[in-house]
Amino acid sequence: MGKLFGTDGIRGVVGETLTAEQAFRVGQAIASVLAEETGRQPVIMIGKDTRISSDMLESALMAGICSVGGDVKPLGTIPTPAVAYLTIREKADAGIVISASHNPFEYNGIKVFNGHGYKLPDATEARIEEKILSPEPMEVKSRGAIGRRHHGMRQLKQEYINFLASTVESDLSGLHILVDCANGAASTTAPELFGRFKAHTDFIHKDPDGTNINNRCGSTHLEDLGQSVVKGHYDIGVAFDGDADRCLLVDETGGAIDGDKVLAVCARDMKRRGKLNGNTIVATVMSNLGLHEFCRNSGIDLVCTNVGDRNVLEKMLANDFRIGGEQSGHTIFTELETTGDGEVTALQFLQVLQHSGMKASELAGCCSVYPQVLINVEVPHTGGVKETIMASRELSEAVNREEEALGGDGRVLVRASGTESLIRVMVEAKSSKTADEVAQRLVNFIKSLKIEG
Repeated sequence: MGKLFGTDGIRGVVGETLTAEQAFRVGQAIASVLAEETGRQPVIMIGKDTRISSDMLESALMAGICSVGGDVKPLGTIPTPAVAYLTIREKADAGIVISASHNPFEYNGIKVFNGHGYKLPDATEARIEEKILSPEPMEVKSRGAIGRRHHGMRQLKQEYINFLASTVESDLSGLHILVDCANGAASTTAPELFGRFKAHTDFIHKDPDGTNINNRCGSTHLEDLGQSVVKGHYDIGVAFDGDADRCLLVDETGGAIDGDKVLAVCARDMKRRGKLNGNTIVATVMSNLGLHEFCRNSGIDLVCTNVGDRNVLEKMLANDFRIGGEQSGHTIFTELETTGDGEVTALQFLQVLQHSGMKASELAGCCSVYPQVLINVEVPHTGGVKETIMASRELSEAVNREEEALGGDGRVLVRASGTESLIRVMVEAKSSKTADEVAQRLVNFIKSLKIEG
């Protein structure tokens, strides 16, 4: 991992660890590297979410790109997967997304898709990072060689919505749906998208003000959606995150339908239709033991990668697998798109639900959930503390002791967050009490390690 690019681009608290000056230089570096690779003036799409800082970062990025001769096509506020889709459609050289996904509003980020709609290769990221961190100024253009901002791009949102609607054959008639837009990018697309179907759909948290994105709403906070679904007698609730590349759902009882259950439901339907290439689901090491059990019982192979949708996608592309994702709600359908798309995921699940004639709780009940505890331990963000803790022999031995004590009836996973100053402790066991006890012991052990930043 580089000094700037994490597992999902560059991310930080705006005004502290991510500044407008930095964004300007990032824009310069991206356009410069693309010009070197293509031998011509690059064209770059830019989309953003609803954070108060997104306009500022967009302006800085555009100025940086244009200063070194690149052209910019701004899409305005739009979901992350829309940028990937429209970058391909418009034959642009790259697409930039300004978003920190599920994080609070004070965070923001910059992630880049190449011209084929995939995240940048590590080698290209390394070249961009080298230019950003170099003390040498980048060559700026003058006169007619300065790049320009193209206008009229926001109409492309309609093309994206048209695409989304085309990914399912069902009209979703008979369904009563409640959608939580997380006060994020889905607020600009979901109302029109769902309005094209015959389902009765209502919306909550669709009025962004710059600071309320992901605030007690969306896929990271399902409580309000669950309560509203039960109170309003809806068949199902749909929740997106801030940039709408994730989707989780809640059933008619308010119970959560996480990414593992989405994978199970959609993969089983794909297998029935002869669409499950390789008879395989790709998930991550964070997938619940219940998904493993579902796959064994259903005669479906399960391949697990390290955490991160990039890792899932790489495995899928290498083997032509068609469905993969994360428990957190990133679900990828490679037959449809090059990246995870929350709205595509929602439509795929809703189509299966409508065709099944079952209640959402019954449909998702095919995949059980083992009690799971996930605790985030905050660590200093300087001095390599996170990395030092993860590499410590003492922590490895503590994890091994706890796994041996579970005796095969559970598992332990301790990993560092790729985007935040956190170490995540995940424990699954047959009982919630056991999972809680094991997780807390490991959390206390991590906190007891005397490592200074």
